[in-house]
Amino acid sequence: MLTRPPAAPANPLDRLTEAGLAWGEGVYARWAAPIGAAAFSLYILLTAVTAWFMPDANWDMLPYLAIAEEGTYLDPQALHDYAYSAVKEGVSAGDYKTLTDDGGGFRSHMTENAADFHSLLGMYRIKFLYAEILSSLSHVVSPVEAMRLVQVFSVLLFGIITLAWLRAEGALALAPVAGAVLIMADLGDAARASTPDLLCSALFLGGLFAFVRKREVATAILLFLAFMARPDNIVFLAIFAVLLVAFRQKAWGALAGFAASFIAYFAISHWAQHPGWWPHLWFASIEQHYNMDGFEPSFSVAAYLKAFAASVVRAVNVNTWVGVSVLALAGWYGLDRAGLRLDRRAGILLAALVFGVLAKFTVFPIHDTRIYFPNLLPPFLLLAAPLMALWGSAAKGGRRALQVEPQSPPERA
Repeated sequence: MLTRPPAAPANPLDRLTEAGLAWGEGVYARWAAPIGAAAFSLYILLTAVTAWFMPDANWDMLPYLAIAEEGTYLDPQALHDYAYSAVKEGVSAGDYKTLTDDGGGFRSHMTENAADFHSLLGMYRIKFLYAEILSSLSHVVSPVEAMRLVQVFSVLLFGIITLAWLRAEGALALAPVAGAVLIMADLGDAARASTPDLLCSALFLGGLFAFVRKREVATAILLFLAFMARPDNIVFLAIFAVLLVAFRQKAWGALAGFAASFIAYFAISHWAQHPGWWPHLWFASIEQHYNMDGFEPSFSVAAYLKAFAASVVRAVNVNTWVGVSVLALAGWYGLDRAGLRLDRRAGILLAALVFGVLAKFTVFPIHDTRIYFPNLLPPFLLLAAPLMALWGSAAKGGRRALQVEPQSPPERA
């Protein structure tokens, strides 16, 4: 049963603590938006600085730098020498040794064999936009610095779009929550890695923000550019297009982005000499093959299921994207049960994001969080408006202190 509010604490330390908490609560409630925006901006700037001064030297740097300069170095050996020398000049001696010498394994083999290294490039060449940006920047700065510049730009662009989205929803007070989600989603790792993943994520986030704001031209352009950075986004775009058509939602920008990406997918795959879905999956999730030229293993259900099961285990126990996704779904469910539902347009987008992750993992079961990073923050941004509505309703209700007094058990006869 409900009783009167509890009496004020008699202990001076308790009174001081309560007064301090009340003061902090009042200050934050009054200045929540600027405090939230400032805290999130500081986090993004720190991440950008880390991306430049503490980059992660990963093996994928080598093929990405190679595809950026294929037009200059036509001979496989010359291209191989260029990529390895560029990385050697741009990373520490210890990092270079790690990238090139694994005791006679895959990395050691690729260091010594230009032909086999060249046979792998079809799996990287398909990231057309990233390669073109690196090629352009390499005329101004060193190749490795060009990769770092892309990462810094991507971090800043991602942060700016996130703040713009929150501001448009009147939810800058929730910016620290967005920062916490990004920490759980390993934004720092994505920023430090020299790959196209974060660039794709920033463009993708911009496309979704444009969709929510009904900016159709911007939606089409940004979603297409995100696809050009990572063509596996075609999975999300296809699901999104199907849901938009099925629910008769007018959104020609998203449909145009999908149509352009669908056409470009086949053209780029052919031009890039991509080995195909199954050979690529075999290389990424089953066994690293040293030469991809003419490599066409027979499809095996058993091999696929083994790769799928191994990726599930690693995704749950090693990576974070599963937990972040479940947290977003729990937030949506809780708000929906409270009567704070998304509008039709946002609801379709949320469904596409969820099904997009599931479909991408099913089609290409790989456990790395970076693969699914573009889909992790947008659900929380879609929930920002309902959360602010909940905040507003709580504020209007005023502060009420309630104490629940346990009922005595009924007396026995």
